[in-house]
Amino acid sequence: MADSSLPRAEVGILLYPGCQQAMVHGMTDLIDIAGQFSVQHGGPVVRVSHWRMGDDGCFARSHDTHEALGGTPDIWLVPGRLTGVPEAEEAAPYARWLLDRHAAGATLASNCGGAFLLAATGLLDGRPATTHWWFADAFRTRFPAVKLDCDRIVIDDGDIITAGGLMAWTDLGMRLVDRLLGPTVMLDTAKFLLIDTAGREQKHFARFLPRLTHGDEPILKVQHWLAAREAKAVSVTEMAAQAALEERTFQRRFKAATAMTPIEYVQHLRVARAREHLEFTRRTIDQIAWSVGYEDAAAFRKLFHRLVGLSPGEYRARFAAPSAQAA
Repeated sequence: MADSSLPRAEVGILLYPGCQQAMVHGMTDLIDIAGQFSVQHGGPVVRVSHWRMGDDGCFARSHDTHEALGGTPDIWLVPGRLTGVPEAEEAAPYARWLLDRHAAGATLASNCGGAFLLAATGLLDGRPATTHWWFADAFRTRFPAVKLDCDRIVIDDGDIITAGGLMAWTDLGMRLVDRLLGPTVMLDTAKFLLIDTAGREQKHFARFLPRLTHGDEPILKVQHWLAAREAKAVSVTEMAAQAALEERTFQRRFKAATAMTPIEYVQHLRVARAREHLEFTRRTIDQIAWSVGYEDAAAFRKLFHRLVGLSPGEYRARFAAPSAQAA
């Protein structure tokens, strides 16, 4: 049992039905391990508690690593959920609870779809945040005032921290340990758990998911046409002709439907196809550039790096299928 005379910090994890147990238990272990290193260095004890909402609507601890210590959490964490994000009605009581905790001075943090619960508080309006790239469109639709950036793994905005994909809780955990216990303990913890503390970005992993449910039939027709062309060169004039629309009207409607200009959309299609070639074929990067419609391989490399955050060579080294790597 920890010495109650030592200074303390507490991280509370807010549980709700179906929340990601790997994050809940993994973060509990990570923070507890960091706390042990902290005590070895003469630093504070770290308490980790789990909180559930009872039938009466009140919240209480359901798990506690240091029951003898008093006080309340300094940081509240909201996990994601494997079965989808909480709808507004489900999120409401948790959002009210978090809003009160924030007003009392606590820092709020989320992982993956847990950002939907944080955003339901209204505290993210006008502020940068991230969530899993898979949920980006749904998040933007529901919370248009939030400055969503799904390229980033972790966004630390002081009193609110958001992390991206399902396993981004490890990156979030390192950020919290650094904040609570300092860089020495953070590095000790990372080395012990074999966690790479170098910065990562979600866009290294995210797949292009075009919007296809917007209801604009001429634009949808063009999207299907572009997919069937397998990234061959195409002009905006040709796309507008496929839609049977005047060019300026086509560009306006395409942007409204897909949240991208036609040129940006084609670039994402081409890079998505290039990623497949890099993962599963032995073609050279110049050959891949040509196959997805770029005669200038240097321009292709520049675009690929801008959209993916890695060069084509770096991407192949990290993500190529074993058979392609062996070849």
